[in-house]
Amino acid sequence: MRVILAEDSTLLREGLIRLLAEEGHEVLAAVGTAVELLDAVSRRQPDVVVTDIRMPPHHTDEGLRAALEIRRRWPGVGVLVLSQYVEKRYATELITDDGGRVGYLLKDRVMQVGEFLDALERVGSGGAAFDPEVVRRLLARTTHADPLATLTARESQVLAKMAEGQTNAGIAAELFVSQSAVEKHVNAIFDKLALSRTSGYSRRVLAVLRYLGS
Repeated sequence: MRVILAEDSTLLREGLIRLLAEEGHEVLAAVGTAVELLDAVSRRQPDVVVTDIRMPPHHTDEGLRAALEIRRRWPGVGVLVLSQYVEKRYATELITDDGGRVGYLLKDRVMQVGEFLDALERVGSGGAAFDPEVVRRLLARTTHADPLATLTARESQVLAKMAEGQTNAGIAAELFVSQSAVEKHVNAIFDKLALSRTSGYSRRVLAVLRYLGS
């Protein structure tokens, strides 16, 4: 198949390029942003796109919104989302697309290379491939539980460091992760705490206040 990759992690992107080439697929382009992804699809018309969700510049839902745009503009192009996150806002629209040629896998739950390749083949041949955990989360009933309880262990660590006044760079150094990874965690915290960009206040300050008041 002719594939375009969109993944901002250089190591993962290069690994996927090598894996797909070894399996006989042609990687037409490998990009790191949603804007580059849409441009590449427009120019090259692949069989399938494999995209992450959170990419530059904001590390929120750029990849997923690009996936939906691809489904709208080029319905013949298959889309396989490969991410750490389940973004409910747009994922439901993708998963309920009745045109086929879509998939959504969670990186941490792909235990065998064959699982990824099988999903890619199914999407490329007009089928669908969804991680059961993605479906479970999308169908889960909304509860009134404390939003802080929905944070992962790493997100809780990042929020605690934010409350200490640490910058993203400082948090990255203390937790031995990349600054990009910290930015993704911070945006996940904002999303889970329902802190809008249009609130008129610093979302970082609001998140810390929510944490200190818990």
